[in-house]
Amino acid sequence: MRTALSILLIIFSIMDIYSQNRLTDRQPVAAGRFYSAGRESLTNDIKGLFAGCKKTLDDLKVRAMICPHAGYVFSGKVAASAFSTTKENTDFKNIFLIGSSHVMAFNGASVYYTGDFITPLGRAVVNREIAVKLRKENKVFNFPVNAHYQEHSLEVQIPLIQYYFKTQPEIVPIIIGTDNTTTLKSIAEALRPWFTPDNLFIISSDFSHYPSYNDARTIDNLTAEGLISGDPQVFLAALKKNSSKNIPGLATSMCGYSSGLVLLYLLNGNKDLTFKRIDYCNSGDSPYGDKDGVVGYHAIVVVERNSVKGTSSGSEGSFTFSADETEKLFEIARNSIKSMLGGQKRLIIDARTIPEALKQPLGAFVTLKTDGNLRGCIGRFISSDPLYEVVNASAVSSAFEDPRFTPLTAQEYEKVDIEITVLGPMKKIKSINEIILGKHGIYIKKDFRSGTMLPQVATEYGWTVEEFLGHTSRDKAGLGWDGWKDAEIYIYDGLVLEEPRK
Repeated sequence: MRTALSILLIIFSIMDIYSQNRLTDRQPVAAGRFYSAGRESLTNDIKGLFAGCKKTLDDLKVRAMICPHAGYVFSGKVAASAFSTTKENTDFKNIFLIGSSHVMAFNGASVYYTGDFITPLGRAVVNREIAVKLRKENKVFNFPVNAHYQEHSLEVQIPLIQYYFKTQPEIVPIIIGTDNTTTLKSIAEALRPWFTPDNLFIISSDFSHYPSYNDARTIDNLTAEGLISGDPQVFLAALKKNSSKNIPGLATSMCGYSSGLVLLYLLNGNKDLTFKRIDYCNSGDSPYGDKDGVVGYHAIVVVERNSVKGTSSGSEGSFTFSADETEKLFEIARNSIKSMLGGQKRLIIDARTIPEALKQPLGAFVTLKTDGNLRGCIGRFISSDPLYEVVNASAVSSAFEDPRFTPLTAQEYEKVDIEITVLGPMKKIKSINEIILGKHGIYIKKDFRSGTMLPQVATEYGWTVEEFLGHTSRDKAGLGWDGWKDAEIYIYDGLVLEEPRK
């Protein structure tokens, strides 16, 4: 097998060397299959997608988006909803198109550099200067352009770009052929100089493949929650957890998960950026699809936090909740778990019943304990979603998706204690003297490793500040006991809410 792969790579390399001597435009292979092949019909189709897609009213500063790449009749409106989070007149210098190969495997990335991409709407110009630079300066990008010839995932995005943006940015098409995390980190580092506000990154990926309609909705939500945590390890744990469920028909939770990991490594805990979920459907929602074996589609964007309505990237702030508001949060947490236990259905909340204070975009963790022992704890540091939705999702994740524990049973639910910790924004500190035990949670980050502990942990164990740092560094970030000494340290306010007596 290894010999055969080596021979294939040699053949591709020879073909690649030949192609370097002449400009070769990449011709469409998805036209007539994934979208209309005629210019006029394609234009009308896309016009209809944008007219009928979900619109986001916030004036967002979008840095990256995750878009589906199925046939337009299945996923086109969801893809259009992702594009619609930007303005048509946004003058991006370049769009980096990143997808995971459906055709071949290779230990790195292939960037198209020998010509432009052609679609029925015309020519999409490739920034050959950036493409060649990536190849010359990074071994991980030195793979043949042949990987692009039969790959549809990037091509499907290009007519949407050509139709939507008034000023056409140049594109940098990248296909990833590996799921090796070390290699994916290298790809992210090579791309980091261009991960700037004047460039847009598009991650082309569908989500679950071939479970039933209802299973897809559940699995796709779990995968999205793992992704928008911003933590590569949480995302990978979510994928592993999905796989372990042995759901009939499920082939993958996200076909482009390696591209999603590159995005997470690019973000690298950047507290000024946050995820925002835009829209979702699966192929069973299309009149052309059935509900037996479906494919899921998410539109998710990465935006600058200060562009999300109601959010702030400033320093810490205090916040409190009334008794009624606190009771409502615990009602949501309990009911979300109970709903899953009763019928495996996610709790749907009527926003009209929610107090305004619980609609603030705040992070939160939901902690479950039985007889004083930890039984689950999952949440989000930062969020563009309202607090009540974060608690809804985090309660389910803590009960059924924490990889450290088996799923909560109905018997355990009756005696489980719930704790909700609402988090304020993170602030980078210069001295550990700024840490106030019992008030501040800490987040430690170095390179691609990071970890956190909530403020109540230090007081529960009676730790000093240095013990708090040591345990977080060693047990959560994997940096060793003294690893915090040359790492970045952030603090955040944590308001610990206790469940009213039942």
